[in-house]
Amino acid sequence: MDERHAGSARPFRDPSRPVYVISVAAELVRVHPRTLRIYEVEGLVCPARTPTNIRLYSENDIRRVTWIRHLTQNLGVNLAGIRVLFELEERLGMRILEQLYAERTDTETPDGRPDDIPDTADAQSGR
Repeated sequence: MDERHAGSARPFRDPSRPVYVISVAAELVRVHPRTLRIYEVEGLVCPARTPTNIRLYSENDIRRVTWIRHLTQNLGVNLAGIRVLFELEERLGMRILEQLYAERTDTETPDGRPDDIPDTADAQSGR
C-alpha cells in the first residue's frame, strides 16, 4: 500500500522544501503578496526560485514570516529591528526570539498569549 494512503500515517515532509507559490504563502500568513516581496527586498526572507523565476516558499519561510508579523504587529518592531534580531540569532547560534517570547508569556495570563506564533522547534531554521 502506498505510504500516502496508509491511514493517518503521513510521509515525512521536509520543512525546508520550497512548495508554496507566493499567492498561497500570502494566504497562509494572511498578508498581501506585496508584503512578502517587501520582506524579501529587506532581506528578511529568501524564497527559492524556479527556473522561470517563480518564488517558492517553504514551511520554514512561512514560520519566519509569521514571526515577522508577530514582531511588527504585536511588539512594534520595525523591519530594520527584525533584521538585526535575525542577524544576532544567526551570529550567536541561539534562538533569542523564542527565549524572549517564552519570558514574556511566563508573566502573562493564558488569555493574553498570541495564537499566531509558529512552532518553536523550527521557527528560525533556514531562510
